[in-house]
Amino acid sequence: MTTPTKQTAAILAGAVALAGPAWAEGELNIYNWGNYTNPELIEKFEKEFNVDVSLDSYDSNEIMLAKVREGNTGYDIVVPSDSTAQIMIEQGLLAEVKPNEMENFSNMDPKWVDVYWDPGRNYTVPWQWGTTSFTVDKEVYDGEIDTLALMFDPPEELKGRINMLNDMPEVINAALRYRGYDRCNSNTEELRDVTELLTSAKEHWRTMDYATIEKLTSGDVDLSQTWNGAAMRARDQRPTLQYAYPKEGFTGWMDNAAVLAEAPNMENAKLFMNFIMEPENAALISNFARYANGIQGSEEFMVEEMQSAPEIVMPADAPAPDFVKPCPQEVTDLYNRIWTKLKQ
Repeated sequence: MTTPTKQTAAILAGAVALAGPAWAEGELNIYNWGNYTNPELIEKFEKEFNVDVSLDSYDSNEIMLAKVREGNTGYDIVVPSDSTAQIMIEQGLLAEVKPNEMENFSNMDPKWVDVYWDPGRNYTVPWQWGTTSFTVDKEVYDGEIDTLALMFDPPEELKGRINMLNDMPEVINAALRYRGYDRCNSNTEELRDVTELLTSAKEHWRTMDYATIEKLTSGDVDLSQTWNGAAMRARDQRPTLQYAYPKEGFTGWMDNAAVLAEAPNMENAKLFMNFIMEPENAALISNFARYANGIQGSEEFMVEEMQSAPEIVMPADAPAPDFVKPCPQEVTDLYNRIWTKLKQ
């Protein structure tokens, strides 16, 4: 039996649905990776839904996760990478907003639906996906670049001219690949070897910084561990850069938009999730950040350069990207000790 209160609520809900965007007034607070959000995307959302959007940035999953765990952030949307998204779902930090029931979900590429971090997509939608490897100035170093040796045992031309990401999983996983060891590794002897490798290699690194585009385009370094889209953006300004697909392997990843469980503007956050699954809007993200997005039909709205860029289109003989799932806590603790020693 429907009570008068419930009946009134149902009528109001129907009126909201019929009214459409005009009802979507208010605010939306986004917390995303730095230099990763197209201002045109935000302007379009604000205009279409009459919502004021604020944007704050972070430069690592760890920083974002620590802030969210503290609570009362005021943010609605966050953009965790695959393994961090899984952790946040398991810890109840994300709202189950059911993107798989939204109007634009049919645009999602089926291969990105049953993902390990969110099977069936009950919590997240794709933002961008890509790879993490390195890019190097071929005018400075003209040898073969298909090996992680350039970061860990560099030639003379590159010594002191290398930037590594200030990112524990990416640096340690690259070292594990170079040595031929498994990821999420707790083998004491192998981890000791990796620690020695990293400590020795650090002598040849100039910096450890997330600002890879700036490091490369300023001429501060000639090689940087980086993401493929960032490498493409850097090449726009420094044409002699070339992105590498090392034979030992490289990381594959997907960043995902998600709604925080404590989001103060929950309905506007849901609107945004559906909004970025529209092909034209997904293309706005890609055109700015220079990564693929996981939304079918977005290609026709992308800039032409995205269709053939070597940072986006992998060579046929390149190994498949390595998507690394979250490691058990005991392994993470071991990695933290390695990282602390490396950063001393």
